[in-house]
Amino acid sequence: MLKAYDDGLSYPDAFSARVYKIARDAQGARLTFLKVLGGCLRVRDLITYGESAEKAAELRFYSGARYRCQDSCPTGEICAVVGLSRTEAGQTLGADGAESAPMIEPYYTCRLIPAPGQDIHKVLSCLQTLEEEEPLIRCTWQERTREIHIQSMGGVQLEVLERQMRDRFGIPVTFGESSVLYRETIASPVEGVGHYEPLRHYAEVHVLLTPLPAGSGVRTRTDVPLDDLALNWQRLILTHMRERQHLGVLTGSPITDMEICLVAGRAHLKHTEGGDFRQATYRAIRQGLMKAKSILLEPWVMLDITLPKENLGRCMNDISMMGGSLSAPEGGDMLTLRAEAPARAAAEYPRQVQTYTHGLGKCALLPLCYRPCPDQEDRVKAIGYRPEADLDNSPDSIFCSHGAGFQVSWRETEQYMHLPLREEKDRQGKIISSIPRETVRYHGTAEEDRELQAIFERTYGPAKARDILHPVPKSVPAQSGPVHVEFPEKEYLLVDGYNMIFAWDELKKAAAEDLARQQLMDLMCEYRGMMNCEVILVFDAYKIKGNAGSAEKYRNIYVVYTREAQTADSYIEKMTFDTKGRVRVRVATSDGPEQTIVLGNQALRVSAREFHREVNGVMGSIAEYLSRHQHHAPGDAVARALKEAWKKKQNG
Repeated sequence: MLKAYDDGLSYPDAFSARVYKIARDAQGARLTFLKVLGGCLRVRDLITYGESAEKAAELRFYSGARYRCQDSCPTGEICAVVGLSRTEAGQTLGADGAESAPMIEPYYTCRLIPAPGQDIHKVLSCLQTLEEEEPLIRCTWQERTREIHIQSMGGVQLEVLERQMRDRFGIPVTFGESSVLYRETIASPVEGVGHYEPLRHYAEVHVLLTPLPAGSGVRTRTDVPLDDLALNWQRLILTHMRERQHLGVLTGSPITDMEICLVAGRAHLKHTEGGDFRQATYRAIRQGLMKAKSILLEPWVMLDITLPKENLGRCMNDISMMGGSLSAPEGGDMLTLRAEAPARAAAEYPRQVQTYTHGLGKCALLPLCYRPCPDQEDRVKAIGYRPEADLDNSPDSIFCSHGAGFQVSWRETEQYMHLPLREEKDRQGKIISSIPRETVRYHGTAEEDRELQAIFERTYGPAKARDILHPVPKSVPAQSGPVHVEFPEKEYLLVDGYNMIFAWDELKKAAAEDLARQQLMDLMCEYRGMMNCEVILVFDAYKIKGNAGSAEKYRNIYVVYTREAQTADSYIEKMTFDTKGRVRVRVATSDGPEQTIVLGNQALRVSAREFHREVNGVMGSIAEYLSRHQHHAPGDAVARALKEAWKKKQNG
């Protein structure tokens, strides 16, 4: 509801106010000058702004240097509030506190040089006091070099700052040479990966960096289903994205005009802590920037110039030499014109205008925008920033091996990561094999069937019936240790069956219908047909009470079901330990601890994602071979075996 007041304006009933100045009194109390835009402000009222909420300890109404205190401030009045410690000029308080005030970013930076003998901490504290009063002046402390850097809008502000430090605090200071503040963005989308896994810690984060239109700033969002990563972890990652200024990799300047989207993440139920995701998020953003093509942006300013018409030629030549553009002049003897130019070239131009016009002209600099730097390579080379040497903004990831963390270069992170990239995950949504299959039908008389079966048994041994609907493996006597099968001396591939089923999307869908195990077994048979290795497919059966464990030869692979209280992980770990140093063993699993153990047993590791890609390649080779030789795809196993036996008979 709005109410009309004597000033002719309408104000809402709920309290809101706009801060326009921060100052301090003679005793050092912090004063927030504001205008009440709605409701009524009273002493001891709780004022909310952003994520803060503080009480108004005192309300002052100033007249020059004097003031009077009142218990309330009605709508439309201006007062100074004591008790607010984190307010800023331009900020909105109260009901509209969520609105962000438009901020002007300073364009220049320089090093502050205090007089000899000054306490650097006192100097920094005084600068922070002046920073509150003047938003366009910002001070930063460089811990590595132990220097104070000042960001401002040019030399005039630095002169005022120097006088304020001398007159108010008695601290003489000078300033080094100024340089412009660059920004960085990227040319095209890129996915970054960050992994943080020292001992007893775990976090992995994938972020998608996308360029935005000029002036958009940095935006953050998440695009991860809650089934993949809990909401509390997603909110924590978004907090880490926003809590700091992320630096680019060309000059170490802050990034802008970019969207950072969380696309994947993984936590550990026991070992993940909040700080782990902070490290993983920072490293993911940095790794993405290292992979991307970065663009250096430099600030441009608008010059509002007034000068005599006889100096117009000099002005036009100066703007052209800066690489800027000039609008048409207006006026008579005194011309008014506007120009746009790079900030680094126009920094001292207001002084030059006063000089060559003999004090008759004036020039004001106004912030305009950031634009791509035309001489990017020269500027990057001149600044000499080394992104990989910046230890506070590392693009590398930390992984765990043998119970200790080790650092992996950002170039190799994707070879160690535990989650697939979004592009690869989308490709995995397709069925493993798209090979068209034709049903092989066998037509023959009973006499031919008996003859073929006799040949088959002489070649392969007696045929054994197999339960097609419920393929239960043949049981073996119970043993105290894991089930062992005598295998030939070849390269072994140990496959964690259920790990593959729940890692491959196409098998995961079939798991609901209890078909995934059979599909994986058939797929491994075709894989074994192309690869010169013995495939051992291991399934968990440890929850089956009284299960003694079993093993069988299924077509051309071995299938092992673990005994009661024995997991597939422990079976594979025992197998790799027993064969250590004697044969070459590869283990296909994405279980992190299991990978670490088998690596200690000198076995090679392959993740579920990498093995999925390898199997796809093998299936593609089969399809290419069949297409080149104009054969039909393999059909029923029995029909193929009978055909093979028939060929042996004809050749014999």
